[in-house]
Amino acid sequence: MKSIDNETIIKIQTAARKARGSILTMTTLSNSGHPGGSMSCIDILMALYHRMNHNPRDPNLADRDRVIVSNGHISPAVFSTLGMMGYFDLNDAISQFRKLGSIYEGHIERDVPGVEWTTGNLGQGLSAGCGMALASKIKNVPYNTFVLMGDGEQQKGQITEARRFAIKYQLNKLVAIIDYNQLQISGNIADVMPQNIKLNWESDGWKVIEINGHDIAEISKALDVALASDIPTMIMAHTVMGKGVDFMENLAKYHGSTLSEEQLANALKQLDLPYELEKYKKLRNEFSIKSAKTIHRDFSLHANLIQGKPLVYDTETDNRSAWGTAIAELAKLNLDNPTPIVVVDCDLASSVKTADFAKVSPDRFIQTGIMEHHAAVMSGALSACGIQTFWADFGMFGVAEVYNMQRLNDINHLNLKTIVTHVGIDVGEDGRTHQSIDYIGLTRNLFGYHIICPADPNQTDRVIRWLANQPGNYIVAMGRSKLPIIRDEHAKPYFGLEYCYEYGKGDVIREGNDGTIFVTGTPIGRAIKAVDNLRQEGIYLRLVYISSPLSITDECIEIAANNGIIHTVEDHNINSGLGSIVADKLVQLELHCKLVKHGVKEYPLSGASDDVYEWAGLDVKTLTKSFREISQKK
Repeated sequence: MKSIDNETIIKIQTAARKARGSILTMTTLSNSGHPGGSMSCIDILMALYHRMNHNPRDPNLADRDRVIVSNGHISPAVFSTLGMMGYFDLNDAISQFRKLGSIYEGHIERDVPGVEWTTGNLGQGLSAGCGMALASKIKNVPYNTFVLMGDGEQQKGQITEARRFAIKYQLNKLVAIIDYNQLQISGNIADVMPQNIKLNWESDGWKVIEINGHDIAEISKALDVALASDIPTMIMAHTVMGKGVDFMENLAKYHGSTLSEEQLANALKQLDLPYELEKYKKLRNEFSIKSAKTIHRDFSLHANLIQGKPLVYDTETDNRSAWGTAIAELAKLNLDNPTPIVVVDCDLASSVKTADFAKVSPDRFIQTGIMEHHAAVMSGALSACGIQTFWADFGMFGVAEVYNMQRLNDINHLNLKTIVTHVGIDVGEDGRTHQSIDYIGLTRNLFGYHIICPADPNQTDRVIRWLANQPGNYIVAMGRSKLPIIRDEHAKPYFGLEYCYEYGKGDVIREGNDGTIFVTGTPIGRAIKAVDNLRQEGIYLRLVYISSPLSITDECIEIAANNGIIHTVEDHNINSGLGSIVADKLVQLELHCKLVKHGVKEYPLSGASDDVYEWAGLDVKTLTKSFREISQKK
């Protein structure tokens, strides 16, 4: 950045004044939105965009500076800034703001050219900024990352996690800017939740600069100082809610209240700007979902990683060890690949088997400590920067605890691979707080996510190698214990050298005409033993392993329905997992057959895995008895 001259200051001040008019016009037009905070931060945004490295004609410029707006409700300010910078027609943003079918939504969306991160839920922006700043280091592409935040959101605990992470990884090209207008929805921030924002940041090791957030020269100088610092810097910008319109200033009501048409006319007069509401009403009426412009932005990861040769396990081991071995080998094979492989860990390396990767590729092993909320968002941001990112954690922490973060990862169209171990009831004696029995059900709610539950170490190995070049968000779920190698009817490893993983395909482990068993997850070994036991009694059940329970094909269901009774077996909440998915598919396809669901019916007890499976009725003896009795009633 270069020092700023008076001519540029006047230019930015003029742009900010015009932007205030756009902010007020679009919020009055839509009769909703957040004008107050948009008015208080617009000088900051305008000063930043007039000086940073970016190109509206190439929003995906590799070395562009990144701006993450954590408080996404100030979308009127963001759209006004980007429109005036030339990323899109500002008239579209004003007239279509918050209208059904428009990309100019109430909170900023990554579909909008120039917007780096979809935000809405406060407290996550700094974590995303950390991910993008870290990506700059890993890929050796120099750029700066700026995170604009509200003062009210400083009450969020995840921000503390992100601050500590930034210091640990020396993200000195990361600059946080707080719009310190001291007002939030319920009033003064000191009354809602007292805190010393400045000391909080300083105590975590950040440099803090206090400025007048409406003084363009001060903002510019602060940016220069921040980017010259050898540690991350927070700029605390003192601002005024509703700045620029006297009857709006310092009033908390304008955080989320808009002006009437009469008030808008008065405000625009103060700003010396024309009143053009009728023009925008006309444009708004002409807009519809059918007339919406399609803006295609490719968020996919384009990787060409070497997958290596699959391993064949012939003796039992745990899936998590197979994952650890596979990802370490992928790291060795791809140390010089343009697409880096990064593994993120939350103080569980020995349990989630990431330690070997750390030895092979220590610079790409990211240890966040026990900060799952931050890890989920930061990992997602890494994956948005052309990095194949694997985040490993326990099922309870990688899915359930961070469900909201994973939901926003989904909305942001990311490429995160979340590897969760210790799912289902296979966690040993840790008990119900660690028994992740809802990972399928929760993932069902995420429209763009995929989930894979490998059956044994061989399938795990192939899944991880396959994932190396896959775009999109995936969850790979596995238990804790050693598992038997799944074998075909000739005692050969079913997922051997000839096997190629195919997402959505059901694997037929046993053939039979007396009904079908659908099974996913750790119970597969017990289900096979039960099916083999019944063969000795003349009952031949068809057993199909479902590794991708969210994507069972119609054909798979149709064949099973025509084969008689269907059983589903899973160590998952019986109300929301594989059994419920199969039931939905049967109804949708208008198929008629008996369905029996075997799963977890309440929070499990604590104990050794075999004992817990027996308690849940998922042990070999109980499954054999249940399959037999239902088959005999047919």
